[in-house]
Amino acid sequence: MNKRIFLFSLLLTGTITTSWSQSFKQTPNGIKTNIQSMNVEVQFFTPRIVRIIKSPAGAATKSASLSVIATPQKSTLTVAAQHNELTVRSSALQVKIDKNSGAIRFYEVKGNLLLQEKENGTRFAPGRDTGSYEVEQLFQLSAGEPVYGLGQHQQGVLNQRGRQVQLKQNNMQIAVPFFQSVKGYGVYWDNYSTTNFKDGIDGASFQSEVADAADYYFIYGGNADKVIAGYRQLTGQAPLFPRWTFGYWQSRERYKSQDETIGVVRKYRELGVPLDGIVQDWQYWSEDESYWNSTEFGNPRFPEPRKMVDSVHKMNAHIIISVWPSFGNKTKIYQAFKERNMLFGDFVTWPVNQNVEVYDAFNPHARDIYWSYMNKNIFSIGIDGWWLDSTEPDHLKEKESDEAHKTYLGTYRKVRNAYPLIHTGGVYKHQRDATDNKRVFILARSAFAGQQRFGTMMWSGDVQSGWNVFRKQISGGLNLSLSGLPYWNSDIGGFFSGRNYPKGVNDAAFHELYVRWLQFGAFCPMMRSHGTDTPREIYQFGAKGDWAYDAIKKFIDLRYRLLAYNYSHAWQVTARAGTMMRALVMDFAADEKVWNIDNEYMFGKSLLVCPVTDSMYTGRKNGETTVDLQTIKKQKLYLPAGTSWFDFWTGEKLQGGQEVEKETPVDVMPLYVKAGSIIPLSPLQQYAGEKKEDTLEVRIYEGADGNFTLYEDEGDNYNYEKGKYATIEFVWNNKAGTLTIKDRKGSFQGMRERKTFNVVLVNSKNGTGMEIPRQVDRVIHYTGKTAVNTIRP
Repeated sequence: MNKRIFLFSLLLTGTITTSWSQSFKQTPNGIKTNIQSMNVEVQFFTPRIVRIIKSPAGAATKSASLSVIATPQKSTLTVAAQHNELTVRSSALQVKIDKNSGAIRFYEVKGNLLLQEKENGTRFAPGRDTGSYEVEQLFQLSAGEPVYGLGQHQQGVLNQRGRQVQLKQNNMQIAVPFFQSVKGYGVYWDNYSTTNFKDGIDGASFQSEVADAADYYFIYGGNADKVIAGYRQLTGQAPLFPRWTFGYWQSRERYKSQDETIGVVRKYRELGVPLDGIVQDWQYWSEDESYWNSTEFGNPRFPEPRKMVDSVHKMNAHIIISVWPSFGNKTKIYQAFKERNMLFGDFVTWPVNQNVEVYDAFNPHARDIYWSYMNKNIFSIGIDGWWLDSTEPDHLKEKESDEAHKTYLGTYRKVRNAYPLIHTGGVYKHQRDATDNKRVFILARSAFAGQQRFGTMMWSGDVQSGWNVFRKQISGGLNLSLSGLPYWNSDIGGFFSGRNYPKGVNDAAFHELYVRWLQFGAFCPMMRSHGTDTPREIYQFGAKGDWAYDAIKKFIDLRYRLLAYNYSHAWQVTARAGTMMRALVMDFAADEKVWNIDNEYMFGKSLLVCPVTDSMYTGRKNGETTVDLQTIKKQKLYLPAGTSWFDFWTGEKLQGGQEVEKETPVDVMPLYVKAGSIIPLSPLQQYAGEKKEDTLEVRIYEGADGNFTLYEDEGDNYNYEKGKYATIEFVWNNKAGTLTIKDRKGSFQGMRERKTFNVVLVNSKNGTGMEIPRQVDRVIHYTGKTAVNTIRP
């Protein structure tokens, strides 16, 4: 046997001493050792996911993770102990530990370096909590290697190289200590305290205020989708939202009576503008802030809340309602928390200078109480979902005593970033316990790693109305998706409009901003109009024939035409750890030109979206707004290499790998379709489910082979978890010109056995934009059995 290398299989436990001159202990999933008075543990969760734990010798054992719910699987591992390093190898990875510093390097199995810790890059200092440490871990990234993620931060950049980002929850920042690289790996730093990410000449690092160990997970996928799949394998899969949530939502801060709320839905139905969701914002409880967030309808303008909900349902719409984690001191729920010492005391939250306190969501008994009031007063009357506002929660006028406040899980300083995870998790779990007949839908302002498992849709917070702010939403949403959280949206038009647009909907300049933001919103996981200072309903922008009104309706209609496409992609999120809103690097990583593009993205696997984020048709002159819609402007955008592209609006086919200019009249946003795409288009309808979709238009974009899986189920219950759903796979053979529709898999109650697919080969004369095709190339009557159909002779 070679005396310098000792190989063995990790089948037994024990302590091994070799010429590596260190002692290490085998564990069922890796090894433990001590280097330079530092405990080091390598723990394989899967062959592609490795947990690294480092702590000072004698430090307390780290408690169970709040985010990671997976347990290590049995993997076949081998260890090679050499003079200078120890290597633990799985079928996919090699993890090497330096004997002198404890620094770790990660290689794929063929020996290519993926990531390495800096030598002496694990640093511990006394923390501000008794017995805790301030911990920093430095990594050495490759030159020019882009990394993405860290949650949602409104800095207007996609690539986080060279950036300093504070990971601390607040109104418009979502803190997720996770990044992934174009090289196909990701790093999740498992810590809930305020954390700083910094990338500079010393390396890239996570530094956290409170910890008992440096604890992180290295995930190797080979590409972004597989990295995200590994992340969700650790932290939980995203359940499927109700189908209706992929329609259009109308909201306002705020509808001040039940008649007003009902009236908005009625007006949309009268106008023939599709609508699925209405949102009831705050103060339905009372306008006396002492009754803040009572969870009860105490406002006399809402005398019959059940009737309000029933009226919305009778018009085939749904309603969600605002509920906060803070409570006025005259509410019953406040008293219940107060009696049990479950409040945060003088922690200043919104509304300021009122007797309002935040509850300790970390306490499971507090979460029980929270749900009991929501269930009795709100859920019981038929409310369809939750707008959990201020899920950070709002923390104003921060004091050191706030940070030291003892929660159920330790100081607030230690766990603060996990508040939205625990808060939304309590609501999700309690509703799941209550019924399987209605899927949980939560709209939340903040999030943390793992929150995707709690049926949560995030939004970007109370952003200003403005073009620069609008553009920053794109990279913010994309980085959140790259952080493994798949559902995100923003307030269409910006929340605060009064500063830049004091005349609101009476200002054509606001009309232009709103129209362009709404076009972007049509290609976000949730399409939701909301804001303060000025109302946003479509009829506030004129009537049919007015440019803003017509452009708004056009894109709401397009949203409904894409229902089958969007819902099928939502199923991929649930079943395959997919991502709907996709930075270009996810699908075109080999094209370096896309690495830093922050204003384009893929929506699903087929549609390239480039929002217009500059004013083109309105201006200011002598303090008044001018409008010129006659001079058509253009937008530049890049089409990724490796495929060809079709202009969705004109059918023009273009080669990838080039910058193009697209004419962008006010009702057109650049939208391109990847060659080889198969896109099902639903019939236009006033709400999701109005039409049974027995007949679908199926557009095929030639130039490459392609496939698409159409997903259907009962729409708004959890029977899909019991296998009650159906999928139909479409396969396009570009060379043969054939479309194969495979056997339907599965079934569900109410499923239509027969379908008609009107197949259209898209070109510049047919199958473009919102137009009804001039020609259907093949009508296929599908009965659930495989059939090969010749589309192009």
